[in-house]
Amino acid sequence: MLAFGCAPSILPGGSALSNHPQSISGFVVCGARGPRHRFPRVWKTRKRIGTISKSQKLVECIKGLSNVKEEVYGALDSFIAWELEFPLIVVKKALKRLETEKEWKRIIQVIKWMFSKGQGKTMGSYYTLLNALAEDDRLEEVEELWMKIFSENLESLPRVFFVKMISIYYNKGMHEKMFEVFADMEELGVRPDVSIVRMLGDVFQKKGMLDKYVKLKTKYPPPTWEYRYIKGKRVRIRVNQLQGSNVGVPTSSENME
Repeated sequence: MLAFGCAPSILPGGSALSNHPQSISGFVVCGARGPRHRFPRVWKTRKRIGTISKSQKLVECIKGLSNVKEEVYGALDSFIAWELEFPLIVVKKALKRLETEKEWKRIIQVIKWMFSKGQGKTMGSYYTLLNALAEDDRLEEVEELWMKIFSENLESLPRVFFVKMISIYYNKGMHEKMFEVFADMEELGVRPDVSIVRMLGDVFQKKGMLDKYVKLKTKYPPPTWEYRYIKGKRVRIRVNQLQGSNVGVPTSSENME
């Protein structure tokens, strides 16, 4: 049963009769605020044991180590020694954090260790490893990994891998390699996106291949419409070709489903 308390009476001098809250049958009655429960706020002191805190501990565990393979692998093995199953989600979140901190060597070590356990061999992991190798300037390992992924997933390779390889060769000035990857794309029927067409067009203009530049722009014209996800909805936006930016007026929207 609820208990209500009256507001403290005020004396002519301006002082209240009682400045302390009264306790009535398990409730604390505050001045002019009504009754409220008395219970400990245990959720503020409870330790988090979720995947986020575990991934942070994993990053802290390997961050101060040297680049010796045996030392890093030993620390990772000791971290998961008491796990009943391989903590794949924890490792993935740790890789995301290392990627934001641009710890490319650590990303390479963690992914190779994960692959040695027979876990996490997905396209996302291969793409993260490819990007880390490129950022760490290991071009030979990048090409070796690319040939492995390309040969094993010939008809189902996502377009982002082609974009990544063409951008790597574009930044390195290896134009012939760019043309080979682009030829593989056309042979497999993978349509290049705007960034690939732009990089190839720049190379054709630098080399004076104007006829190929015109053919490229004719075959793959810039898109008139693009899709963006705004507040959970897929919005169709007209590309503003005059300003060269993807700014436009949304015309229709539909749910992400």
